[in-house]
Amino acid sequence: MKLWTHADYARAAGAEITRMADTTARHNMSAPTPTCPGWDLGALIAHTGTIHRWAAAMVRDLADRRYDRRTMEFGEPEDRTAYPEWLRAGAGILQEALSAQDPDAPMWVWGGDPHVRWWSRRQLHETVVHRADAEIAIGVAPEIDEDIAADGVEEFFDVLPHATWAPGLRELSGEGETISWQADTGAGWLVTLQPDGFSYERSWEPGDVTVRAAASSDLQLLAWGRRRADDYSIEGDSALLDWWLSHTAI
Repeated sequence: MKLWTHADYARAAGAEITRMADTTARHNMSAPTPTCPGWDLGALIAHTGTIHRWAAAMVRDLADRRYDRRTMEFGEPEDRTAYPEWLRAGAGILQEALSAQDPDAPMWVWGGDPHVRWWSRRQLHETVVHRADAEIAIGVAPEIDEDIAADGVEEFFDVLPHATWAPGLRELSGEGETISWQADTGAGWLVTLQPDGFSYERSWEPGDVTVRAAASSDLQLLAWGRRRADDYSIEGDSALLDWWLSHTAI
């Protein structure tokens, strides 16, 4: 698997923002987004562009606390057809903020690594998943670079314990049950449920339940609830996988 740097993440995030803008340009902003119930395409873009600018502001200030997005102005256009270009402009705003700071500089994050570098990785995968949402909304099959998607699977496992707003996580524990995530590209992970939560490791071993997919992108989309388990080859205790997915929806 690729060894990522902060600069790599920042560049890839910018490219993904641009790709999402290109994907959504000239499409109906009122199109429903099935993977984000209650949102249309315009709401999805507004959310994503806002998150980029919110993160950029905190990185720029090396914030020691969470900024309240509700009190901030992000310059959303009144004409919703201009949303894709507004989203595109956010790539430069985010990249400038990320590149201006030492990746090791301490700051507030909602995850487990309170440094600037956490945000470059998080914003890459935030954008990847929402770009997939947009593509699904307009009838395009999402494609994610294998290196990005493989890191995205691990990033999901890394941030999951810190998503304290998700009620299912309080019950995410077990007695050694294992869930294996395997891609035909060669990437693989084994999740082990423990009394105090879960751990994961890179592994090609089968688990009590094993999910097999063509590529890491398929596993990333399943982990984030953008696909259903019955779209995959499942071996073993499928009820265990269903339980995991129902408790890890963030």
